[in-house]
Amino acid sequence: MFLDTYYSDKSGQFSFTREQASDFAKRIAGDFNPIHDPDNKRFCVPGDLLFSVLLANVGISQKMRVTFAGMINESTELSISTQSDTDLSLIDSKGKEFLHLARSGEITHDQDLIAQITKSYVQFSGMNFPHIMVPLMKSKDMMINPTRPLVIYESMELEFCRLDLTAPHVELTSSNIDVDGKRGSVTLNFCFKENGEIVGTGRKRMLMSGLKPYCQDGIDDLVSRFNAKKEHYNNLQAEEV
Repeated sequence: MFLDTYYSDKSGQFSFTREQASDFAKRIAGDFNPIHDPDNKRFCVPGDLLFSVLLANVGISQKMRVTFAGMINESTELSISTQSDTDLSLIDSKGKEFLHLARSGEITHDQDLIAQITKSYVQFSGMNFPHIMVPLMKSKDMMINPTRPLVIYESMELEFCRLDLTAPHVELTSSNIDVDGKRGSVTLNFCFKENGEIVGTGRKRMLMSGLKPYCQDGIDDLVSRFNAKKEHYNNLQAEEV
């Protein structure tokens, strides 16, 4: 399973080092959000990694809604709490919930399909910035703080027409931004396609805080730093090959 190097599983207790979480964000998702850097004081494990690990362990259902309830760091150990066949959570040793999964319909534990779906979704998810986020922010004349950018997961929904799939991939169908003062939210709607056929749909919602009036110079600097980090990381990976 492609996830094996990105977390540790000790008798059902999941943990993530800063390096594992950061490498997943950059290598798999193409996500260079500073909050996932190993040396960041506000470091947190990517929500997409939590989501991927959970599905690898409980399977993919035809209909799923994932709600993120908190950020975790390298000192947090998580386990799966099963309230019922349709409600599961990732919780810490004190029972605090960090992710909740509500599901229904058929379930598949086909690890090849789970890997294909999660990897395709995560790679799509990592393209949020700058390709999708910047045009949306510009449309509202507001932007995240370029010195302390903070965009976090709130929820996501997936629904498949069927699960006898082999290689579905994700495509964006629409995007929307709502702004209320210094806070805002971005909603991405997408679909899963296989052989040109739409076999599933999804929706992802993210929250933003500390918004400020849009400044092109600030955005250009943020994008430039993002691209520089990406190029530096890719160069290091190429040297290791």
